Amino acid sequence: MRPVRVLVVDDEPLIRTGLSLVVDAAPDLCVAGVAGTGAQALTETRRLRPDVVLLDIRLPDRDGIEVAGDLRLLADAPRVVMVTTFGLDDHIERALHGGADGFLLKDAPAETVQQAVRAAARGQVVLSPEVARHVVDRYTGRAAAPAVLTDLTEREREILDLVADGRSNAEIAAALFISLATVKTHVTRVLAKLGVRSRAQAIVLAHRHGLTGRRS
Repeated sequence: MRPVRVLVVDDEPLIRTGLSLVVDAAPDLCVAGVAGTGAQALTETRRLRPDVVLLDIRLPDRDGIEVAGDLRLLADAPRVVMVTTFGLDDHIERALHGGADGFLLKDAPAETVQQAVRAAARGQVVLSPEVARHVVDRYTGRAAAPAVLTDLTEREREILDLVADGRSNAEIAAALFISLATVKTHVTRVLAKLGVRSRAQAIVLAHRHGLTGRRS
């Protein structure tokens, strides 16, 4: 199998170099290229077609979260993991609703970054432990669930719960003893009912309304 190809986007050369070294240190990952601005990120993504983009939130020319949204509109769109040193409150929900597939802190250990790239490439949602705890602490049980959430079937709630655990479709199929095609159908229906575009957005919504942790 070919290695997962990663585009590293950050305006600070030292951060670009550090993340690149972390990625290249894993035998199943490789750096396809680097960029220092939002414009370069779009150009290099079109040219290099990476599997995953590690994208800084604060770029000199554009807001990184806006860039993530533009990347999601490209043909063969890559997975996008936001990487930042900034406080979480103002960025997590914007990033996930803006089209990002995950959120990491720049001080995350090398192994965490590598695992995040692998998970993103498999289509899983990526939240570093600190970010995951923040999401749960901030959103669980804070608001009444909208009526549409009550329309989920029991099976769809099981699917949502496993998605919120970061499970891939294949892992969900194995856990529930159903086919991969059935899982894909359920996930598509769940996203449609929730009115969201990505698994990451579904996770935020599920945590906000306390819809996770329901499995026996």
